[in-house]
Amino acid sequence: MKPAFSVIFLTTLIGAGQGLFLAYYSAEVFSILTILPASLNESSTVSAAVISLLLLVLGLAASFFHLGHPERAWRAAAMWRTSWLSREVIALPTTMGLIFVYAALKFFGIHSTAFVLGNGTPVELSTMVGLLAMLSVFALFICTAMIYSCLKFLRQWHSPLTVLNFFLMGCASGFTLAALLSTSSADGYFDYFSGMAIAFTLLALASRYASLVRNRGLRSPTTLQSAIGVHHPNIRQLAQGAMGGSFNTRAFIHTYGAAVVRLARRYFLVAAFLAPIALLVASNESAILLCALAFALQYSGLLVERWYFFIEAEHPQNVYYQMIS
Repeated sequence: MKPAFSVIFLTTLIGAGQGLFLAYYSAEVFSILTILPASLNESSTVSAAVISLLLLVLGLAASFFHLGHPERAWRAAAMWRTSWLSREVIALPTTMGLIFVYAALKFFGIHSTAFVLGNGTPVELSTMVGLLAMLSVFALFICTAMIYSCLKFLRQWHSPLTVLNFFLMGCASGFTLAALLSTSSADGYFDYFSGMAIAFTLLALASRYASLVRNRGLRSPTTLQSAIGVHHPNIRQLAQGAMGGSFNTRAFIHTYGAAVVRLARRYFLVAAFLAPIALLVASNESAILLCALAFALQYSGLLVERWYFFIEAEHPQNVYYQMIS
C-alpha cells in the first residue's frame, strides 16, 4: 500500500493524546484508591488534559488533508451501523468533548461530589466525567484500529494484533510524554509514569515484533491466474493494462525499494521501542532532556512504524497491476 501521510499523523497524534489522558487519569484514580500517594495537583492534571486535547485536535486537523471534499466530512458519520470509519468519526469528537469538560471542571475548581466510597472517600463529578472520557478513549482506540483490522483482503492488517498494537503504542507514547511532563511539573508521579511507559513500550515491542513475524510468513493466495480469472498454467504478463497509470496504481502500489523498507523497519524498532526504554531507565524526575529525547525518538519511530504499517500491506489487486508498462 502507498502510505497516506495525513493518516500517519492522525493515528500517531491521537494515539499519544489518548495515552497521555489515560496516564494522568489512571494516576488520579490510583491516588483515590490509595494505591498511589495523593500528591497530583490539579494544575498538572489540567495541563495534561489540555495537551491531550491539543494532540487530538491536531490529529483531527491532519485527517482533513486526506479528504477530497473536506466540507463533506460530516457525512462520514452517517454509516455508523456498518463502518468503523464512521464510528471513529463519532468517537473522536466525543472523546475530545469529554476531555474538555473534564479539564474545565478541574480548571474552575468544581469539586461537586458524585458519591462516596465505602471507606468515606468522596468521588468528584470530574472523576466520573474522566471515567466516561476513559471509556471513550478505549472506544476510539478500537474504532481506529478496526478500520484496518476489519479488511480481510489485506491479510497483514486482518489480525487482532493490529488492534493491540494501536492500543499499546498509543499508551507507550502517552505515558512517555506524561513522564516528560512530570519532570517539568515535579508532581511526584515520575516513577509511576516512567515505569508504565517502559512496561507499555516493552509490550508494544513484543506485539509489533509478533506481527512482523506473522506477516513475514504470509503467502498470498492470489495468483496472476486468479487475478484475471483465466486459469491457464502458462500466463505471462507483458503490460500493466494502463500505459499512463491509474488510481489503483497510484493509491495501492508504492515505489520504495527493499533497502528503504528494511532500513525503516530497523529504525522504528530501535527508535520507537529500544531507545526510549534505555533512556527512561537512565532518567529520573529531574532528567528533562533525557525524557524529552525519549519522547522525541519514540514519536519519530512511531511515525516510521505507521509508514511501514502501510508499506507492509499488500493489496491483492497488485498481482494484476504488478508490471509497469
